[in-house]
Amino acid sequence: MADSAESTGPADPAAPQAPDADVIELAGRLFDAARTGDSATLAAYVDAGAPADLSNDRGDTLLMLAAYHGHADAVRALLERGADPDRANDRGQTPLAGAVFKGADEVLTVLLDGGADPGAGTPSAVDTARMFGKDDLVARFTAR
Repeated sequence: MADSAESTGPADPAAPQAPDADVIELAGRLFDAARTGDSATLAAYVDAGAPADLSNDRGDTLLMLAAYHGHADAVRALLERGADPDRANDRGQTPLAGAVFKGADEVLTVLLDGGADPGAGTPSAVDTARMFGKDDLVARFTAR
């Protein structure tokens, strides 16, 4: 009788592979570190090869989660390791717009210093500031 690998042929190397349980667990730890602001853990894993722009099933990157939850040190650590400050999630929101929404002033400064574009995303950080009547932020963004 023929070997099953011979009868079905080799697996398609281009076919998507299911992530292994260890990878899923690691990704979960990284997303938790971003939400809680554990900058040391984020830095260590990104330095060891984890993608700085790792995103979840909604397109939220580690940077987006750290920014949205108000963790300036974690945001800084990710930006220093190449995270894209303008990468939008599946709803078109950027980390800067999330920080405007949450009122995270220190995160705003870190993102802007890291090159974030206040006009990126839908709605953009500028649009979000206008929606919430944050005229000081609109002026800050448009003065750049």
